[in-house]
This record gives sequence, C-alpha cells and structure tokens, in this order.
Amino acid sequence: MSVTPQEQVNESGSASQPFVGPEDVGAFNPTVSLGTPGAFPYTRGVHRTMYQERLWTMRQFAGFGSAEDTNQRFKYLLKQGTMGLSTAFDLPTLMGRDSDDPLALGEVGRCGVAVASLGDMRRLFDGINLGEVSTSMTINAPAAILLAFYIAVAQEQGVGLDRLRGTLQNDILKEFHAQNQYVFPPVPSVKLVVDTIEYCTEHMPSWNTVSVSGYHIREAGASAAQELAFTLIDGMQYVQSSIERGLDVDAIATRISFLFDVHNDFFEEIAKLRAARRIWAHTMRDRFHAKKERSWLLRMHCQTAGVTLTEQQPMNNLVRVAYQAMAGVLGGTQSLHTNSMDETLALPSEEAATLALRTQQVLAYETNVTQTVDPLAGSYFVEKMTNEIEAKAHAIFDQIEAMGGVLPAIDRGYFRRSIAENAQAEQKAVDSGERKVVGVTDFVDDASPSVDLLQITQETENAQVARLKKLKASRDAAKHASALDRIRKDAGANANMMPALIEAAKADATVGEMMETMKDVFGGYDGGPEW
Repeated sequence: MSVTPQEQVNESGSASQPFVGPEDVGAFNPTVSLGTPGAFPYTRGVHRTMYQERLWTMRQFAGFGSAEDTNQRFKYLLKQGTMGLSTAFDLPTLMGRDSDDPLALGEVGRCGVAVASLGDMRRLFDGINLGEVSTSMTINAPAAILLAFYIAVAQEQGVGLDRLRGTLQNDILKEFHAQNQYVFPPVPSVKLVVDTIEYCTEHMPSWNTVSVSGYHIREAGASAAQELAFTLIDGMQYVQSSIERGLDVDAIATRISFLFDVHNDFFEEIAKLRAARRIWAHTMRDRFHAKKERSWLLRMHCQTAGVTLTEQQPMNNLVRVAYQAMAGVLGGTQSLHTNSMDETLALPSEEAATLALRTQQVLAYETNVTQTVDPLAGSYFVEKMTNEIEAKAHAIFDQIEAMGGVLPAIDRGYFRRSIAENAQAEQKAVDSGERKVVGVTDFVDDASPSVDLLQITQETENAQVARLKKLKASRDAAKHASALDRIRKDAGANANMMPALIEAAKADATVGEMMETMKDVFGGYDGGPEW
C-alpha cells in the first residue's frame, strides 16, 4: 500500500510537508542566521563571490593496480581537465600491510593502487611536478607514512615543502565509527594525527593536514544528521587534541577540511552543507576562541554517494550522480568528486571516469548555477531544513558529550551501534517498498549490464610482490635497521613521529615494517566492545 505525502519522511526522519511557509521557519532572522556570502556564520558560503570568480576544484578519485598504472590514469585525467589528483590506495596499503604480506593475497591493486615503499610513491608521481599539482590522498591508519613518502619524493624533485598543496585524509576517528581500517588504539591513533598536524604547521603551510570525513560514515548507513554530527564532533576532537599539544588554534584551524557525502535527498543534502558551515563557525569562534576569521571557515570537499549506485541498470547512475553533484554545488562545496557509473561493478574504466568528469564540466559551464551565490537562501523549505538538521546535530553532540566525549563514546560502541541501527531501518524501508530505488525495487528489467569493466590481473600483483621482495633484498641493511630503531625509540618517547618516518622512508623501510614497529609500542586494537 502506498503512503501519502503526509506520511513520508526523509532520510533523517523529518516528516514531509506539502507546503512550507514563513510560520514554519520560526523566529528566523536572516541577518543573524544567514548573513551574506563570505561573512559569519558562512551559511551562504565561505567566499563572497563563490564560483563567479573561481569554480570548485574538480577532482576525480583514481587508483588501481600498480603505481605505473595509476600514474598513467593521473596523466590522462590531467589532460581531460581535472584540477587535482585524488589517490585511492588498495586494501593492504589502507591497512598498513605490505604487498607481500600473506594477508594481502588477492587484494594487491584491486581496489586502489598498491604503495608499499618510497619506490612505489616515486613511480606513482613520475613525470608529475608535485610543486604544480594539488594531491589528495585517501589514507588513514598509515597516513603519516604515506605523507613521509610524498615528502621524500618532493625533495627528490627539488620541490620545497612550502610549495606542496593537497590534502591528507588522515581522519582515523571515522575508522572506529564506520570503516574499520584502524590498526592502533584510539589514543595513539589520534596522537599520530596530531603529529602530522604539528609537522605540517611548521613545514607545509599550504597542505591540509586532515580531511574530516563524513563520507564513509554516511556510506556505512548513517543518516544525514548523524553524518553531520559525527563528522563535526570528530573535527572538534582533532582541534582539542592539537590545542592540548600546545598548538595555536589559529595556526591549525585553516588546514582542517571536511569531506561530505552528497546523497539522494536533494534539499536535505543542501541544508546539511549549509548547517555544517554555521555550526563550525560558531564552534571555532565561541568554543575554541579562534581569532582569525579564516579559522571560522569550514572548507569542504564533496563526493557523490557511491552507496546509492546500483549494479542494475548502471546507466541510471549517471543521472543520480548529476543530481547529487548539483546539490553539492548549490550547497557550496569547494571541491567535488563525481562517482563513475560502473563503480558498483568494478574500478572505474577510463570512459566512465571521463563521463563522471564531464558531468561536473556540464554543470559548471552549461547550467549557469554558478552565476548566483547560494540561490536557495531564504527559501522557507531550505531554511527550515537547515535549522532542523542543525538542531538534530546539536542533540547528537549532547549525547556524545554526556558519555565523556568522542573517545569514550568509541569505547562504548555508540557510533557503530547508531550507524548500524539507521542502516537497518533504511534497508527495511527499501525491502518493504516504502523507499523506491529505480531499477531495483521498481521499473525493473532482466537485462544484464552491458558495461566494459576494468580488470586487474593477477600479473599485477605478482609483479608488485616481486619488485618489493627485490627491494627488501637489495637495500642498505644497516641504514634500514637504524631507521626502524629510531621509529621504535621515538614512539616510546612520545615524540613527533614524522622525522623518524621520513628517515625510514628514505632508508627504504616499507609501510608494513614501519606500522609493525609502531605497533610494538602503541599496541593493536580489536575493535572495542560488542554492543
């Protein structure tokens, strides 16, 4: 039995209304709640002119097979007009394991590029000037190590660290909430994040040290309100931990960025992004007492929602992505990645990746949505939704603070339990037919997908493993041992780990070796209590 519009709810549980008027916005003061674009509280955007003078950065996530394979894809995307590189690593690298680790068998290069050594990073960016390109790296538990590799390659190229531009995801807290790609316990894990913040604050002024990621939280099944709240409170934890290290809030705040998922509920996603800026501005100014206006800005990257893409009728994914991309732009994102239509079937093919980029280019150059900043401002519906999702986020903040904060809430399993419960409710709505998915629950056909898929061969893994074994057999053994010993000593002394990791990278220590050495000191983590 179909539901009436009055009975429908959006993905955060808000009931729909056939008509929204001024009485639904409440005591709404546009001067206070909205301001103007580029002015506190930045609801309308972090820049006064937004896209009129400069478009959002068009990034395309890329990474598969060997470093050479991905290097060629990088160069292809740059020729097609992408404005920044965004690197996907394979599962062994994400988990801090080497390509020749027995647990890496069958996974090398499959869901991203395999990077186990400085040599791999060198090949990944061969022929690409790191002083001229902005690079994003989606890496978390071993983030400090991959940053060390990147720094070493830049130094080999003669590029000063002050010229490096890009973003290290480096958001370990969301791994404990959703993605489960952690290695060390929460406390030393956050300590490593602060190490990178401290090092980059001193040496890499144009590098974004953390991209606090709601994307993976949402993909795991969180609602829009949960994504907003969990992401922002994780960001608050990194700021608080950095201040406790002795860092100045205004020195670190401008290098923390955010990554949000853009899902199907068009107006709710726009409201979420607007509310995020408003909450963060008040938090940085009023709670952390940041004095510089730039410290109050929430700068964001958005990615269209991979979890909404379907194996059935994959061409429909082009349409989903286009609407999601428009929501991200109307919500005021600073950079955007559009998913490829074939991502539920395999890693993106060259053709699919190009179509995803063309989606952004059509949006930017043909629709004229860039001509007016925050064109939905003042809409009763949008402002009501912005207020509602902000209020829901604050209610979640209160729950977490009542548990003692983010780290105690992780130990209690709060985040994972909340996400799992929402994911279950969402799946029930799909299974019952209450939530429709075109091509899956409705408008179904029996045709098999006719999409050319990118295949990663076993030969790729074999070659990567052979190269790594050769490296381990030929490197300077004494220099390598000394570098690992320094990692062990610095970890035990609670020192900043970045100098030791850079030294080890240059001594051809591998990701797995450096992670295992730190694990000897920091310990491992089994995921905490079951709920």
